[in-house]
Amino acid sequence: MYDERLPGLRRRGFLAATGAASLGALALAGCAGSDDAGTDKKGKGDGAPRRGGRLRAAFAGGGAGETLDPHKASLFADAARAKALYDKLADYGADLSAQPRLAEKWEPNASLDRWQVTLREATFHDGRPVTAADVLHSYRRIADPRQAFRAKASLEPIDLDASRATGERGIEFVLKRPTAEFPNVLAAFGAYIVPEGASDFDTAPIGSGPFRFASFTPGRSASFRRFDDYWEGAPHLDELEFVVANEESARVNALLGGQVEYAHELDPATARAHEGKGRVEIVRLRNSAMQAFCMKTDRPPFDDPSVRQAFFLIADRRELVDGALSGAGVVGNDLFGKGYEYYADGLPQREQDLDKARALLKRAGAEKLEVTLDTSSVAAGFTEAAGIFRDQAAQAGVTVNVRMGSKDSYWADILDNGTLCCYRSGAMPIESHISQRLLTDSTTNATKWKHKDFDALYQQAQSTRDATERAAVYERMQRRLYTEGGFLIWGFADWIIGTSDAVKGVAAEAPANTLDWARFDKVWLA
Repeated sequence: MYDERLPGLRRRGFLAATGAASLGALALAGCAGSDDAGTDKKGKGDGAPRRGGRLRAAFAGGGAGETLDPHKASLFADAARAKALYDKLADYGADLSAQPRLAEKWEPNASLDRWQVTLREATFHDGRPVTAADVLHSYRRIADPRQAFRAKASLEPIDLDASRATGERGIEFVLKRPTAEFPNVLAAFGAYIVPEGASDFDTAPIGSGPFRFASFTPGRSASFRRFDDYWEGAPHLDELEFVVANEESARVNALLGGQVEYAHELDPATARAHEGKGRVEIVRLRNSAMQAFCMKTDRPPFDDPSVRQAFFLIADRRELVDGALSGAGVVGNDLFGKGYEYYADGLPQREQDLDKARALLKRAGAEKLEVTLDTSSVAAGFTEAAGIFRDQAAQAGVTVNVRMGSKDSYWADILDNGTLCCYRSGAMPIESHISQRLLTDSTTNATKWKHKDFDALYQQAQSTRDATERAAVYERMQRRLYTEGGFLIWGFADWIIGTSDAVKGVAAEAPANTLDWARFDKVWLA
C-alpha cells in the first residue's frame, strides 16, 4: 500500500521522506481557545505556553484540486487550513452558540430584519485594516449565483444589495425576512472574510488570521508562519507545516517515528492500542462526528418513502457503532445534532425491525431490491460500516453491493452521483445543518431533499422571535425527517487525534467545526 499523495512512498518509506520533503497540507483538529487550557488533553498539566518552534502535522488531504480559496472549503482539512489564514465575523463555541470574532458586537432592530454589526480593529497580513467594505465584498462573492460556494445558502437571508457600510467598521445588514438567529449566519461554515479585490488565493493569499502564507502545493503541502499583528495575539508557534498522508497507518507511523508531532483522525482501534502507553497522547473529542448513510430521495429506489423507512429499520445502530467505530461513539436516531439546541430528543429511539422492513419493501414492490452503496477509506469507519450494513440488509432480503471510491474525489463524487453512500459531518447548529443540506437551494444537499413546504418551515423558524415557539417549529421539521428523510444517521463518533508529548494546549472539548477546533495559534511545543 502507498499514499496516493506521496507517489512511490510505501508506509515505512513515508517516515524517511517526510524528513526531507517540504511538509504540508491541511490543518488539524482540537486546539485550545485559551492559554489557561482548563479543558486541554492533560488538564492543568501543560504549564505556561512557550513561544517558538515548528509544528508538523499529518492530515488526510483532498487531491490535486485543492485550493486555499476559503469560500470553497468543504472538507475538515480545508476549514482548518482556512482558519489559519482567515477569520469569520463569528464562530461556534463548544455549545454551538455563535461567538464574536472579527465582529466585536451585533445588535438587531425590534423586528429582527436589520442587524448592526461593529467590527473589531484587525489587520490583514499586508497591513491593511479589515473594513466593512471587505466584509460586504466577501459576502457578495460567496453569494455569486454563478458560483457554488459552501456558505451561499447560509447567507441567503441577507439582502446584500440593500446592506451597506455605516462607517469603516460598521455594517447594517438588511435581511429579506426577520431572522432571530442571524449570528449563526455570521459563523457559517466557509463564510470567511477576504480583502476586497482578492483573487490570488493559491500563490499569494492575504487574510487576517493568526498565520501568514508561506507555500502551497495542492495535494501535497501547505506552510504557514506566525502573524505577529494578529488581533487576538500572536501565535505561540513560529511555523506550521502540514504533510498530506491519506493512510491512517502512515499518519500514525509518522507520529511514532518523530517525523510529525500531530496526527489527525485516528481509528478507534489505533487509539485504543496506544492510549496510556506513553508514546503518544490520545485526544478524544466526544461524539463529534455524525455517521450516516445518505439516501438520494430524488431517484429510485429512494424516491419511495417506504423504501427509506425500510432502510431505517434495517439498521442495527449498536452493531454499527460497536463494529465500525469500535464502540467509540453513541447510537444515532436518524437526526443530526444529538445534544444540541433544538434537537428533538423526545422521539423514540429507532431499533432494528427486519419484519417491518420486509413488509415496507413488499408494499413498495421492492422485495428483491439490489442497491449500490458507495464508500471509501476517506474517513474512519466508512468501509467497516458499509460491510456491516451490507450484512444487515441481506437479512431483510436486500442485496447491497459495496463500491469503493477514491479518497481524493469521494466527497465530490457522492454529492450528485449514486443512490446510497457513507456520509459524515462535524458539529454545527441544527439550523445550519438544515440550511446547508436540506433546503431546495442548499449547495451540499447530498440527499436531494427538496420540499418547498419544508423550506417554508425553516423560514418560519428563522422569523420566530420566541425561542420556545421557534423550537416547536424545528421539532416539527425533525419529525418529518425522522419519518421520511434521506439521512440514516446511525451514530455519533468520537473525533480522535494523536500528538507527541511535546504538543501542549490541545482542547479536548472542541467538536470539529467549532471555534476551538484547529486553534493552532493557541498550541505550543514544550
